[in-house]
Amino acid sequence: MSCAVIRKGKCLAKAQTHKKTNIAAKVAGVVCASLVAVGCVGFSLAFAGGGLSSGGFGLGKISQAVVVEQSESVEGAGSTSFVASGLVIESTAQRDISRGIEEIAAEEEAARIAAEKARIAAEKAAIERANTAIANQIAREGSLVISPVDFSIGREAFIAHWTERLDKYLAGSNLAGYGKTFATAAWENGVDPRWSPAISNTESSKGANCFKWHNAWGWGQSSWSSWEQAINAHVAGLAKGYGYTISLNNAAKYCPPTYEQWYADTLSEMRRI
Repeated sequence: MSCAVIRKGKCLAKAQTHKKTNIAAKVAGVVCASLVAVGCVGFSLAFAGGGLSSGGFGLGKISQAVVVEQSESVEGAGSTSFVASGLVIESTAQRDISRGIEEIAAEEEAARIAAEKARIAAEKAAIERANTAIANQIAREGSLVISPVDFSIGREAFIAHWTERLDKYLAGSNLAGYGKTFATAAWENGVDPRWSPAISNTESSKGANCFKWHNAWGWGQSSWSSWEQAINAHVAGLAKGYGYTISLNNAAKYCPPTYEQWYADTLSEMRRI
């Protein structure tokens, strides 16, 4: 064999070795870039005979069954080296997070059920409170002078129904738009929702002539910083000091000097709502 041929063979072998080394370096670069992207450390690479091996990667290893979009192979020394456009890193211990997700879902469902039970219990308590107040007043007075309000329809339906009626009644007055506040306070305290708004008309023409700040009901010497605060305080005061709704006895207690006229005027307004 001539020297030229021998030199050519050596040069070719050297070129193939050099190419294999470059291929391995490219693979190593892809792996390193992948590791940086996932924030992993502790991965070591060892190169032997132009090949690529892996070890020391704390979370996983390079898959031996890599699915790639493009690759090129170089034959040499009885083996094939692959340059992959992408590498798959397998976890040595796949973490099962389904249990954690199921536990969170179960906790959320339990909280939802508990909240719903609490809502239902509160609604039943409010209905019972109102029915008791109505029964007590009938027992005390012998009857009601105005048809009783139905609390059994539930909180949302009660508030929606009476908000609409009260807003119509209060339209154009200083208390316009506060129908929902009156309705909600009536529900919470088991009081006829018509009573407080009607008294506001008798005492101050629905807030037009208040002798104290936001006191539309001639309620003692009280004043409040807002209509919301005033309405809630007045309705709660009616429930505590008078009971469910208007009566002649309640009128005598609320406005002793002219209670009969006060009673007639207030009852007339309640019937308009």
